[in-house]
Amino acid sequence: MKKITIAIDGFSSCGKSTMAKDLACEIGYIYIDSGAMYRAITLYCLQNGLFTDKGIETEKLRASLPDIRISFQLNEAGKPETYLNGENVEKQIRSMEVSSHVSPIAALDFVRETLVAQQQEMGRQKGIVMDGRDIGTTVFPDAELKIFVTASPEVRARRRYDELKGKGQEVCYEEILENVKQRDHIDQNRAVSPLRKAEDALLLDNGDMSITEQKEWLLQQFNRITRPD
Repeated sequence: MKKITIAIDGFSSCGKSTMAKDLACEIGYIYIDSGAMYRAITLYCLQNGLFTDKGIETEKLRASLPDIRISFQLNEAGKPETYLNGENVEKQIRSMEVSSHVSPIAALDFVRETLVAQQQEMGRQKGIVMDGRDIGTTVFPDAELKIFVTASPEVRARRRYDELKGKGQEVCYEEILENVKQRDHIDQNRAVSPLRKAEDALLLDNGDMSITEQKEWLLQQFNRITRPD
C-alpha cells in the first residue's frame, strides 16, 4: 500500500489533534502537531519577556529563532509530547495564557516561514498525518488527502472548557468563547497563510459527531484514497 500525506486543517479547538493522533496510530503513520510548534514558540516568548505593552519584540524573536529547538517524543503511552529546547512543555503550551497569545505569533511571516520549512522536511518521506491551519494550503498543497474541520464557536469553546477543567485548571467558559472567536478572526485575516479551506479538501463539520464517528469517517476517506479497489 502506498504511503500518502494527510493534511488536517481547521478552526481552533475542533479536536483536530485528537483525530489526527488517533488516525496516525490506527494506520501506522507519524503524527506531527504543527500547532504545538507555534505554541512552543509562544511559550518561549512568554518565558523570555518578548510580549510587552507595545506588542511583540519581533526583532528579538527573529534573532532567537535559530536557538529555539522544537521536537516531539513519544511518552509511555505512545503519544507524542512537545519538547522545547529539551524540556517537556506539553502541559504548558495548552494553557489559556499560551492560547491567548499564540495567534499573533503564528501571524508573523518569519515564524511561519521557519516552521513551514521544518514541517515540509518532516513530511518529505510521506506516511504522516499533520494538523494545523495551513497544512493543505501552504505546507503540503499536494497532499493526497486533505480534511478541513469546523464546528460552531460555542461547541468548540465548550470542548476546550471541558478539557481544561478535566486537567484541573480554573477556567471561565465566556473567556474561552471570546478567545476562540478572537483566534478565528486573526487566523482568517492574517496576511500570511490565512486559515482557509483548500479547494480539494473535504469538509468535516464535527459539531454533532462523537470521536468514534469521526474516526470511522476518517478511516473511510483514507481507505478510499489508498485502496481504490
